Amino acid sequence: MKTLISVAVMVCGLLAGPAFAASAECEKSADDKKLSGAARTSHIKKCEADAGSSAACEKSADDKKLAGAARTSHIKKCVADGGGDASAMCDKSAADKNLAGAAKTSHVKKCMEDAAAAKK
Repeated sequence: MKTLISVAVMVCGLLAGPAFAASAECEKSADDKKLSGAARTSHIKKCEADAGSSAACEKSADDKKLAGAARTSHIKKCVADGGGDASAMCDKSAADKNLAGAAKTSHVKKCMEDAAAAKK
């Protein structure tokens, strides 16, 4: 039982590590800009969200085995579209439906457009 609890604590620490790193960077950015109050809070929340979507988009590029200009382009488009959350969800939806090739591409494209429209 003690081993199980120890493992659970270690896993939580590993999963939370990137979030704390992003938070520290965002705090430093807010300090550098001399933000306080609501402006500081808003800046930190946006910074953390951007960091999360960037990481998700980089993972998406890794999953697709993209490199060079194609990777950079994919990450920029992914972040602009609202991050990897929608991308991951759409890819999972296509996989659940056993789609491949043009059908998968079409499904993911429509899913991403729907997700972007829902955010507005």
